[in-house]
Amino acid sequence: MFSSASQHLDDLAAFVAASPTSFHAAQTVADRLTAAGFVEADERGAFPAGGGRFFVKRGGAVIAWRQPERFDGSTGLRVVGAHTDSPAFKVKPDVDFTTRGWRQLAVEIYGGMLVNSWLDRDLGVAGRLVTRDGVAHLVRLASVARIPQLAIHLDRGVNDGLKLDRQAHTQPVLGLETSPELLAALVEQAGIAPSDVLGHDLFTFDSQAPMRIGLQGELFASGRLDNLSSTHAALAAIEDLGDGSDLVVYATFDHEEIGSETATGAAGPFLSDVLSRIADVAGLGGDGFKALIARGSCISADAGHLVHPNYQQHHDPRVDLRPGGGPMLKVNANQRYATNAQTEAIWNLACERAGVPHQVFVSNNAMPCGSTIGPITATRLGLATVDVGIGLLSMHSARELCGADDPHYLAQALRAYFEG
Repeated sequence: MFSSASQHLDDLAAFVAASPTSFHAAQTVADRLTAAGFVEADERGAFPAGGGRFFVKRGGAVIAWRQPERFDGSTGLRVVGAHTDSPAFKVKPDVDFTTRGWRQLAVEIYGGMLVNSWLDRDLGVAGRLVTRDGVAHLVRLASVARIPQLAIHLDRGVNDGLKLDRQAHTQPVLGLETSPELLAALVEQAGIAPSDVLGHDLFTFDSQAPMRIGLQGELFASGRLDNLSSTHAALAAIEDLGDGSDLVVYATFDHEEIGSETATGAAGPFLSDVLSRIADVAGLGGDGFKALIARGSCISADAGHLVHPNYQQHHDPRVDLRPGGGPMLKVNANQRYATNAQTEAIWNLACERAGVPHQVFVSNNAMPCGSTIGPITATRLGLATVDVGIGLLSMHSARELCGADDPHYLAQALRAYFEG
């Protein structure tokens, strides 16, 4: 784990740049885990027995764990969960089309994005192509598309209220109608035959690189901070974690932005299957597994909201969440976040041990808050769960903003939690 916030931020920037989609993020995580000595387990075969570090990758999701040599009635369980996906435009099956001399990309909206933030940006396209042999090929093309806004001369009232039709106004321009089709360019990059491609999952991403901004570089601007900031922080916290007698788990899921109800989402069986298989190999049995869960806890790490200086009325007037103030504990009376008094204590203790500042988020009573994988994990597994994350401005924009020190603070707190 990095000793300074600057090193952590540089690594986060590289991580985001390498991860334009959930599939790329999962592969980047898997590559780093392998380099750190974790061994990939095959879900189709037997799970490994004995002590060690292991992981499984399923699509855009990864679960990694440090397994003790022996399990007994005192073995603890600590889980950190995050997610790899972010709002974007997903490419439709027919990919592209032509209109009056332009080649355009056929897209639909994935997740709850701020649609206007994607206008007039240089966009890349990335994702996976699946060939007839079942192999997924990761592909990416940077700066190949743009969603051009209508000139003010043709819409004099645009500054009085921009209204975008999600079908008519969001189809990106790819080039001229004589330009190659997108799939042709992607299969050429992947080095595969066009006839071998039987499926694709492709998304747009903002081509602008993550970077420090502010008069002293005290802010960090980037796409996909929700939620690669947490995926990366938890990875940094576990990849060089020392030995221990407890089961420590890192889970980063896909599809949180669309409800998590998929085979690789937190509402699916992925985490429960992995945990129960680890318990089976350890000889815990059904009752032993439930006892392990009862002794366990989970931190759901997902980005939250800083107080917006231009829209202060949208926040609780007595909450003052600031960049550089450390990660936030997220609390909601209606359990949109899974935090309760017991799990709040777990989080506060982790921050205390790590020596990092931390803050508390509650929403304005007139502004219903979102939710996370926290309540889902707590409901599916019965794990005592707390919701936390760094604060952002412009959440679900194509480009979000955070304090430059906050991602490192989060990683330090997660490391203290992993260490017990």
